[in-house]
Amino acid sequence: MSKCPLQPLGDRIIAEREEAESKTPTGLYLPASNKEKSQIAKVVAVGKDVKDIKIDDRIVVREYSATDIKINEDKYLIVKEEDVPAIVK
Repeated sequence: MSKCPLQPLGDRIIAEREEAESKTPTGLYLPASNKEKSQIAKVVAVGKDVKDIKIDDRIVVREYSATDIKINEDKYLIVKEEDVPAIVK
């Protein structure tokens, strides 16, 4: 991805969801229709009021707290900082 075409306002974060696993822990491959959405996303932009999260952090996103948006072929998530329960280290 090049530059994010969105500028988040206030305490909002723009992130890109990571690819979901394509196989189970036991080695079975999952069909595309059965893949769950990943709950891990990489931050690409932050609003001016975001305190604890910065660009390039990997965050946990609650399943129904984010707004999905597609611009051209790129997919983004818009989420409030308070809806991010953890940063992945």
